[in-house]
Amino acid sequence: MAAFFIIACAFQSCSLLSSRGKMRRFDFNITLLFLGKMPLGTLRMVMSKTTILHEQHLAAGAKMVDFSGWDMPIHYGSQLQEHKIVRESAGVFDVSHMTIVDVKGRDAKLFLQRLLANDVAKLKEKGKALYSAMLNEQGGVIDDLIVYNMGDYYRLVVNCGTREKDLAWMQKQASSYSVILEEKPELAILAIQGPQAIDKVCALSSPERQAVIQALKKFQGSEHGGWFIARTGYTGEDGLEIMLPNDEAAAFWQDLLKHDVAPIGLGARDTLRLEAGMNLYGLDMDETISPLAANMAWTIAWEPVSRDFIGRDVLNKEKFSGSKEILVGLVLNSRGVLRGHQKVHVPGLGEGEITSGSFSPTLGYSVALARVPAGVGEHAEVDIRGKMVAVKVVSPPFVRHGKKCF
Repeated sequence: MAAFFIIACAFQSCSLLSSRGKMRRFDFNITLLFLGKMPLGTLRMVMSKTTILHEQHLAAGAKMVDFSGWDMPIHYGSQLQEHKIVRESAGVFDVSHMTIVDVKGRDAKLFLQRLLANDVAKLKEKGKALYSAMLNEQGGVIDDLIVYNMGDYYRLVVNCGTREKDLAWMQKQASSYSVILEEKPELAILAIQGPQAIDKVCALSSPERQAVIQALKKFQGSEHGGWFIARTGYTGEDGLEIMLPNDEAAAFWQDLLKHDVAPIGLGARDTLRLEAGMNLYGLDMDETISPLAANMAWTIAWEPVSRDFIGRDVLNKEKFSGSKEILVGLVLNSRGVLRGHQKVHVPGLGEGEITSGSFSPTLGYSVALARVPAGVGEHAEVDIRGKMVAVKVVSPPFVRHGKKCF
């Protein structure tokens, strides 16, 4: 398939620079450039941002797709097999497209206590992490993120698709505080996930690094040799998320593959996180949805009442009046696949909508997250191509550590 493009420009040179990864440069010595027939795949590679491991993905046979402006692997041959590998053994994801922001300065803690719905005061020990929403004044979710206590500063990891608005919002809120926001494009992020992930990483690590990894508790990280190694993830399995210098990422990636850690694409990442009942920003919540309507109430630190985090007043009213909608899990044991935006009928209460849905490779049938009227019982119906199909309503997650958990 081909496309025709004519680009008018008044520049002698134009650069597109990824926030992390490679720079793509185009030199124009004429005002009007006719690109002629260009395969769409080639155009995507030219115009998309790439991580430092782009060449490694291609060498591993990845099928690349656009993901929020990044050229990323959707799979390396079989999404189903990659999903199974993470549930049973260990796989590695390149998540270097995500944005790392260090928050430093005298007011770093105070600033984050205002910025986030969860409270960084909970992070008593260096390396501890927590998950939080960053809200707007109306209580809507600007983004969800992880924040780590780095000792004398904090590290945030936010979504790639929300990078620009996140940074703009943080800078706006930071104007009243003595803080420095420092993006870290020089760091790559690799997520090694699965029941054998920690053992496999330890097997290719020095004795000193092994000791650091084996001492980690869940939702805790530690620095070692310029790497930040955290026992966190987005799959419902145990594992590590490692931030390391870009120039060391390719060698580590190759070492992992040599030690039978399989490369895993975004396709399996999505079905894994869905089985684990983990939200995906832009589907399960956004700036118009409060955390109370996104199954994220557990991420809100209501105490102390004196902590005036952004959006608190609106959430307080919603908390005491009751949310009109809630995010629940749906299970379809019969034939069919639950998909995003399918309508959910709740008898006697009205309609809702599936926010994320897919076939569950682990369970062998379809599951979904759906926003439905509060007060829903154990049963509902989904409109699948004009046919109302019965589904069971459950509390997510659906799978934890490879096993059914509802």
